[in-house]
Amino acid sequence: MRKPWIGGVLAAVLLLGACGDPGSSGDESAPETVPKAPAASGSARAKPSAPPDPSSPSPSSTTRQRVAEKPRAKAPTVLYLGDSLAMENQDVLGGLLKDQLNARYTSAPYSGTTLCDYLDGTGDDSLVPDKDKAAALVREHRPDYVVLQFWGNAWGYTPCMDGITYDKGQQKYFDRYAADAKALTSQIQGAGAGADRPRIVWVTQGPDPMTPDRVRRVNGIYEAQARASGGVLADAGRAVAPASARQTWVEKLPCTAYETKNPAYCTDPGAGRTALHRGDDPLHFCLAPTTPKSRPCPVRSPGIRRIAAEITKAVADAA
Repeated sequence: MRKPWIGGVLAAVLLLGACGDPGSSGDESAPETVPKAPAASGSARAKPSAPPDPSSPSPSSTTRQRVAEKPRAKAPTVLYLGDSLAMENQDVLGGLLKDQLNARYTSAPYSGTTLCDYLDGTGDDSLVPDKDKAAALVREHRPDYVVLQFWGNAWGYTPCMDGITYDKGQQKYFDRYAADAKALTSQIQGAGAGADRPRIVWVTQGPDPMTPDRVRRVNGIYEAQARASGGVLADAGRAVAPASARQTWVEKLPCTAYETKNPAYCTDPGAGRTALHRGDDPLHFCLAPTTPKSRPCPVRSPGIRRIAAEITKAVADAA
C-alpha cells in the first residue's frame, strides 16, 4: 500500500539538494495554526550570589586570595555549520546557546551541502565559498566548539562528491564520507592550533524514511570520528525518534514535558502528541512549507527545538 508521504519525499529530496529550506510558499506567511517562532534571545544574565553567612568564620587571607584567583567559567564560543537542516535550525540553536550558556555564536550553513563542501581546496566544486570554509571561519572566530550537522547528501547534488552517490555504490559512498569527516576534522583542528584548537560536536541525524540504514551508518561515522579525535557526539537524532525504536521514522511523537508546559510546541494537545514533520516533507523539521529560498525556520517547530536542545546540552556537558 502506498504510504501518503512517499510523493512528498521526492519533492523534499529535490529541495534538500537544491537549497531546499523551510520558509513560506508564495506569500511569505506561515500557516495560521502554527505560531511564529520567537526571535533569538540575548545572553542570559548571571544570578547574583547569595550573601555570606555571618555565623561562618572569616576566611584567611590566603583563602581569600585563592578564591579571588579562581577563574570564572568561560562562556563558550560556538560555530555552527551544516546543510539545510542546520539552515532551518540556526536561529533556535543560537537562542538556546545564548540563553543557557551565554555563548558567543556564529552560524554559516549552506543548503544541499555535505562535509566536502567545507573543505579547503574544493574551490569551484563546492557550494560553500572560500570565505566560509570551516578552516577560514575557525581562524576568524576562534571558536571553542564547531558544531557540524549534515544529513549526509546521498544523491550527488554537490559537485565536490565527484559523482559518488549512495545508490550507485554504498561502500564507496561510506568510505568517501568517512574520509571527508577525517579531513574536515584535521582542517578544523589545524586552523586552531595549540591551546585554541576547537572541539568538534558531531550531530547525529534522526531516522530517514527512505534509507534508514544509510543514516544509521552515517551516524556511526560521526560517532567513530568523535571518539578518534577527542570530539563530542550530540545524539540529537534520538530526540526525534521513538524511545523504543531509534531507527524508525515517525511523523509525530508524544509531547515532552517542555512541550506540554508550552502548548505552542505540542501541536495536538488533545492526543498528547506533537508533529515533527509536515505531512508533505518527511525530511525537514520546520513546520512551515519548504521553499527554494534558504532561510531559518520562521515558525515554532517541535522537532527543531528538540534537536537544538540536544546540541546545547552536549556543548554544556563538554564545557
